[in-house]
Amino acid sequence: MSKGTYGQSEVKRARYAVAAVFAVHGSVTGSFATRVPWIQDHAGVSAGQLGLALAFPALGASLAMPLAGSVTHRFGARTALRGLLALWTLALTLPSLAPNLLTLCLALFVYGATAGMSDVAMNALGVEIENRLDKSIMSGLHGLWSTGALIGSAAGTLAAHLGADARTHHALAAAVLTVAGLVACTWVLDLQPAEDEDPPPRFALPPRSALLIGAVGFCAVFAEGASLDWSAVYLRDEMATSAGLAAACTTGFTLTMAVARLAGDKVVDRFGAVRTVRVSGVLAALGGLLVVVGGHPAVAMTGFALMGLGIAVVVPLCFAAAGRAGSNPSLAIAGVATITYTSGLVAPSAIGGLAQATSLVVSFGLVTLLACCLVVFAKVLRVGDRDRPKISGPVAEVPDRQS
Repeated sequence: MSKGTYGQSEVKRARYAVAAVFAVHGSVTGSFATRVPWIQDHAGVSAGQLGLALAFPALGASLAMPLAGSVTHRFGARTALRGLLALWTLALTLPSLAPNLLTLCLALFVYGATAGMSDVAMNALGVEIENRLDKSIMSGLHGLWSTGALIGSAAGTLAAHLGADARTHHALAAAVLTVAGLVACTWVLDLQPAEDEDPPPRFALPPRSALLIGAVGFCAVFAEGASLDWSAVYLRDEMATSAGLAAACTTGFTLTMAVARLAGDKVVDRFGAVRTVRVSGVLAALGGLLVVVGGHPAVAMTGFALMGLGIAVVVPLCFAAAGRAGSNPSLAIAGVATITYTSGLVAPSAIGGLAQATSLVVSFGLVTLLACCLVVFAKVLRVGDRDRPKISGPVAEVPDRQS
């Protein structure tokens, strides 16, 4: 990127702007998730067909994320994020309009593609700001994503309770979130490519360092996807609890993740990424062990809460490390994001398949084993740890370009 200057106050303002972008991005996800039953009924698809359709967001994201670097290089970071985020918020309207399985799959493919590209763009800017402030902010940014998802879910739950048509609900939500996103993007850093900088390839394999970092993220997202989709089923089927108590277990897991992410930056600044992830892995593994051997609903719920606490900061730290892993942060971040999206796609079905062949207890034994891998392989995040050289001055130089 070409060099110029930004003052410290401008970098801090950019941090809050990117935080708002993360919250907007999460709100779209929450708004969509709560209306999936309405979308299923409107499209007239079975549970199996819905499962097929819900694989298309991850497919679209995985194919489109490598393009984010090219878009950013061509238009600059601010304009690229503004456009990609607007496409993502507007894509919220598409699934509820689909009248059948084919159109639903196409709508969800576009929904996932725009989600993935905007995800890469906003994480790349988050890493850029973190480097210039020389302190951890990525955990808090992802915490605000979780907060946005909770807000979007709450609004969607209210809309569903009132019997609102999802097409109307999503049109209104898309309008509000698009405006909010465009306003927030006004103050993000306007990074521009240097005149002699070659454009990144449209499609390229991520560097080896990103693959190793992505493997750590894979373990964390696998545990997250398994817990989100199967914790309630686990309590209902293995512990014979009520539906309400089972749902409360999932809520507890989600809340511990959100709280840990919001508080995680101070921990990372104090102990560094490697030690933080090692301790996180221990907590997640302990939580998995309680789930597997606890034998009582309260113990299992405590275990799921510990897993949420343990894996919360891992993915933000993977993005931060990827952004410092090489000369092309967008490509490295796209590689890590692709691996984590794939993990989120694979985890629910893998847990279900293993449970069908054995039991859910065995399935969460696998989750516990992957949590242990966080302890073993945390050292690959050292590239993003606090032992990196300090940035001289309050902020580094970046271009002072206005839209």
